[in-house]
Amino acid sequence: MPHSHTGVPGAVMDEACPVTEVLDHVSGKWSIGILIAAAHGPVRFTELERTINGISRRMLTLNLRRLERDGLLVRTVYPTVPPKVEYSLTLMARELYASLTGLVGWAERHRSAVSQARVAYDAAAEQGSDAVW
Repeated sequence: MPHSHTGVPGAVMDEACPVTEVLDHVSGKWSIGILIAAAHGPVRFTELERTINGISRRMLTLNLRRLERDGLLVRTVYPTVPPKVEYSLTLMARELYASLTGLVGWAERHRSAVSQARVAYDAAAEQGSDAVW
């Protein structure tokens, strides 16, 4: 079986690439915010835009399309003037949301410990300590 430059068999790398791609999509800063915002029911584009701090309209549009393409969001267009568009989580995304809430809870619980570890690491690095490496 051919090996890649990482020493992993080629077939394993071929199977892992889609997994890595999906993880990259759902772990992105904007994707997580969108999934969390849409978890409580259908949400409109303008609501998402207001809820997710710092996201541009273009970035929101790109992320919504990608999440829809990945099967995580359903886009519903209502025939009104102007058209009303809502986004909802799919069953697959609801399962992912459960994992995300666990991760968010972990981050909230350990935020100060991570901050303290960074300060200690940076202080040791400034002193030229070999303990950092």
